[in-house]
Amino acid sequence: MKVEIIIQNLKCGGCAHTITTKISSIENISNVVVDVESSSVAFDFLSDNDLSVVKSKLAAIGYPEEGDANSALSKAKSFVSCATGKMTK
Repeated sequence: MKVEIIIQNLKCGGCAHTITTKISSIENISNVVVDVESSSVAFDFLSDNDLSVVKSKLAAIGYPEEGDANSALSKAKSFVSCATGKMTK
C-alpha cells in the first residue's frame, strides 16, 4: 500500500534527509519520498502496524502528523533532526 502523510515542522532538505534515512530503515517500509514544499512524506508499507510505526517514528524525531500535537519539545527535536540531516547530507 502507498500513503502520503502531511507532517509538521518540515523546513528544508536537511529535515528531508533525516526523515528519509530514519523512515527507510524501518522494516516493511520502502520508496520513501519527502516533499519539502508540500510538507509531506510518502512511502509504501505492508500493514496498518507498519503505518503506525512510521507515524510514531516521525513524531519521535520531531515531525508529527498534521493535526497531532506539536509541542515545543517536538519543534526542538525537529531542529536537531534538521541540523543532523544537514551535516550528514
